[in-house]
Amino acid sequence: MTPTAIDYQIMWNRLIAVVEEQATTLIRTAFSTSVREAGDLSAGLFDRQGRMMAQAVTGTPGHVNAMAESVTHFVREIGPQNIFEGDVFITNDPWMGTGHLHDITVVSPSFRDGRHIGFFACTAHVVDIGGRGFGPDGNEVYEEGLLIPIMKFAERGTVARELIRLVRANVREPDQVVGDMYSLAACNEAGDRRLQAMMGEFGIADLDGLSDFIIDASRKATREAIAQVPDGQFSHQMQVDGYDAPVRMQVQLDIDGDSLKADFAGTSGMSRFGVNCPEVYTRAYACYGLKCAIAPQVPNNTGSLEPFEITAPEGCILAAKRPAPVSVRHVLGHLVPDVVLGALHQALPNTVPAEGASALWNIQISARPSDPDSGLPGREVLMFNSGGTGARPALDGLSATAFPSGVSTMSVEATEHVGPITVWRKDLREGSGGAGAQRGGLGQIIEIEARAGYDFYFNAMFDRVDNPAQGRDGGGAGAPGRVELADGTQLRSKGRQLVRNGQRLRLSLPGGGGYGAPEDRDPSRVADDLRAGLIAPEQAEQDYGYKG
Repeated sequence: MTPTAIDYQIMWNRLIAVVEEQATTLIRTAFSTSVREAGDLSAGLFDRQGRMMAQAVTGTPGHVNAMAESVTHFVREIGPQNIFEGDVFITNDPWMGTGHLHDITVVSPSFRDGRHIGFFACTAHVVDIGGRGFGPDGNEVYEEGLLIPIMKFAERGTVARELIRLVRANVREPDQVVGDMYSLAACNEAGDRRLQAMMGEFGIADLDGLSDFIIDASRKATREAIAQVPDGQFSHQMQVDGYDAPVRMQVQLDIDGDSLKADFAGTSGMSRFGVNCPEVYTRAYACYGLKCAIAPQVPNNTGSLEPFEITAPEGCILAAKRPAPVSVRHVLGHLVPDVVLGALHQALPNTVPAEGASALWNIQISARPSDPDSGLPGREVLMFNSGGTGARPALDGLSATAFPSGVSTMSVEATEHVGPITVWRKDLREGSGGAGAQRGGLGQIIEIEARAGYDFYFNAMFDRVDNPAQGRDGGGAGAPGRVELADGTQLRSKGRQLVRNGQRLRLSLPGGGGYGAPEDRDPSRVADDLRAGLIAPEQAEQDYGYKG
């Protein structure tokens, strides 16, 4: 019996549960805290052509939307004639995957009754991939670690042992990295088991009809949503810190009926440091920002992404060419939604938020014994931290919240467990949210010290230090970030630096911009902020005219 539209809709809903179990398996089996604690991953189901049918709710837009492109690269590179039951494919190629070497993407073909029906794919950020370590100091991608081209992790169920040996010989945390590779393969297998059960329940032999239904319906709904946006050309530019020089990010939106094009012409050229962003990652976050504002209710898949045509001139910092260094491509990539939403605000006022801290304040810590002859082991520690989001037209911004990436932070306890460091302080940063009728979200203050017997190097990859998040429609800017020692010694916001035993690193994360004129804020809400310690008394008086 041919399934009806209602049958397909029910199956579509079930697929979300399938891929969510896929992602949950990865979280439960992962070795790295970035996956297990923070959810820095993606998981999804793809049809035989490599079109994304469904994605797990758990995961980041940069991973998911980039993976929507990368599976087609696997299909092309491996070749349909070389895809067998029990195969598992792998890569961390930044231009074929999700933008930098620390993300490993694993793709597993799915078969039913001996016939290839689709793919499961997943991505996770691993704690180390060799080279200089996770940081922006490299001048070529070759310096940034081991690049695994699209290849087979397993063929017909047999793991490529030489690949495992090669990886173990090139990374600082081989057990964690190899463990995560197996976890990625296991999560795809879990998704496949659940899919097979679902297909048996509904009596379908392949995914072709269901895939066409999902993608066609999503494409149609997204185009209908775009058609509701006023036609026109809308431009916006934003200056951000960059590494050694400020970076101009510029976009023009061309909206005509149900067509939307975003072009990043005018954006600064590539940097000689690892803040460059492959175009696949730029497209991922540009699509995410636009889709959140225009078609948030449409499920994310190839059909809902296709109507957004995103381009950037090859060789600009948002469309970096090989072999550019791209290790911390998230720093600029996470700021892309602020740029496209700034342009969209002109077409849809009272819709999008003010600028936020946006880029994660990730920190990679390399703990090393103060005495090299002590016999103490070196350890790698990765932390994800977030500043404040921009205020919304009718609501305050969110404090210490990761937008647009959506990842969680690692708990202090989990972080201290994997490395010889102590996190002495982690609290909201008073007064860091931009003033406005709606206040920007607050950043946070974090203090970290090495334990006895250790120093640590840290790779700084922080933005919004020289160029804070701007408010919207009269709202004030959020507080800029600061990188320093606890004694006030200023440190750089980018690059590898040493913190000796007995010193504390202090990170003051930026706040989000405010929305609307501060004088329009309800005095009772100002009083509430004062009582909660979210703003200082002098800020209440200077920004809001509140005297208590």
